[in-house]
Amino acid sequence: MSTQTTTEIPEAAAVPPPGAAPAKKVPQGHRRLLTRRDRLTLGLMATLPTILHVALVWVTALASIALAFTTWNGIGFDSIQWVGLQNFKELFTNNPQFWPAVEHNVIWFVALILVPTPLGLFLAVQLDKKIRFSRVYQTAFFLPVVMSMAVIGFVWQLVYNPDTGLINSIIGANKPGHYIDWIGDPDLNLWAVLVAASWRHTGYMMILYLAGLKGVDPSLREASALDGAGEWQTFKNVIFPTLRPTNTIVLVVTIIEALRCFDLVYVFNGGAQGTELLSILVTSNIIGESSRIGYGSAIAVVLLLISLVVIIPYLVSTFRKERRA
Repeated sequence: MSTQTTTEIPEAAAVPPPGAAPAKKVPQGHRRLLTRRDRLTLGLMATLPTILHVALVWVTALASIALAFTTWNGIGFDSIQWVGLQNFKELFTNNPQFWPAVEHNVIWFVALILVPTPLGLFLAVQLDKKIRFSRVYQTAFFLPVVMSMAVIGFVWQLVYNPDTGLINSIIGANKPGHYIDWIGDPDLNLWAVLVAASWRHTGYMMILYLAGLKGVDPSLREASALDGAGEWQTFKNVIFPTLRPTNTIVLVVTIIEALRCFDLVYVFNGGAQGTELLSILVTSNIIGESSRIGYGSAIAVVLLLISLVVIIPYLVSTFRKERRA
């Protein structure tokens, strides 16, 4: 008598028929990557900043452009009157403060390029040599960048104080009849403010160039040293050419800093004679005693156009590099 033994094949181990597509394995625990709560959280995190950005940046910018072609004293929307290009004509022809303000902005840019930018590059090169206490020096030089411009203005007000200021005390110009009014003198106040701005800008440039130097290939330095090049020749012929992207960023940042400088000057002397800037003119016309919002908006539009002349070519070149990469 023979005993017949049957072996059952489990379903999971069943062999699929010929020609059938193999069954996809569904990983356990990964069927739903995002829950409804996760999607809601991500939606809020993306939506709220977008709404704030559009409301505070784009809406206000477009409103300023529209108001530049009108006259409005800021009291009631019924008082808005369309004047076309009248504000711009008056700005370029009948405003004695406009062209001095443009000149001061240009001086601001040239001063930042010629003094704190090379100084920041020099500091970055020295700190890149991994000297002792490098982190301490970086923190000390970068500290003014972290501080508010208003705080920097208050600090330098103490330095420039005619009676008890540090500079007048050192040079002996704090005695009656020998005061040097660094803030109130129209021939000195712009340069005094530029010293304070350069103090802050030096640390900013140092960090940018230090980041650029960290990206230099060490093999280039070694190859230059094997060829017998000195330290200066290595920097001039090898390192500095590789900092071209950093130099572009430094140029754009410096132009923007020169155009948007406002709070430091306003804290110093409120934009008095000798320190007129385009940003100061915008504020004085919009929130001044005689509120001319349309006229102030026209100055803001001019400032925006000057900024776009610099920013748009930079963005175009950046996008082209990303596409090539």
